[in-house]
Amino acid sequence: MHIFNVRVYGILIENDAVLVADEMHNGREITKFPGGGLQFGEGTVECLKREFIEEIQMEINVKAHFYTVDFFQPSAFDKTQQVISIYYLVEKSSEFQIPVSGKKFDFDSDEDGTQRLRWVPIENLQPEEFTFPIDQKVSELISEFFTVQKK
Repeated sequence: MHIFNVRVYGILIENDAVLVADEMHNGREITKFPGGGLQFGEGTVECLKREFIEEIQMEINVKAHFYTVDFFQPSAFDKTQQVISIYYLVEKSSEFQIPVSGKKFDFDSDEDGTQRLRWVPIENLQPEEFTFPIDQKVSELISEFFTVQKK
C-alpha cells in the first residue's frame, strides 16, 4: 500500500542566516530544516509550532507559506511512502533554550535522535549541504529569494 508522509518545516532567518538542524537518524548524520511529521487531526501550522516546541524548545509565529513540494519524492526511509513537504517562513516568539552551534554535526553523542542547530549564512547556503532532495530544492529557493530581496 502506498501512503503519503506529510512533513512541515520552518525557515527561520536572522541576520542573513538560516537555521538548520543536524541530526543523527538511524546511525546516519543528516542536515535538514527544523520541523517534522504531520500527525492525524492537526493542521500544518499547528504541526510546525508543535515540532519547534518539541525539537528546539522554542515558540514561533508562522509568517507566510514559502514552498510546497511540486515533484514526486519517495521517502528515504520507506520507498512505499510519498513525501509531501510544506515550508513556512517563521519568526521566533521565544528565545532558544538549547545551544546553537556554528559547526556542522557538533554533537556531544552519536546516539540516535541527537540534534544540534546551527546558523548558515544565506550567502553560503549550498543544496549539497542538505541530506534530502526537497530541502536541497528549498535551499536554492531561499538563496534566489533573498538575492532578489537585496537588489
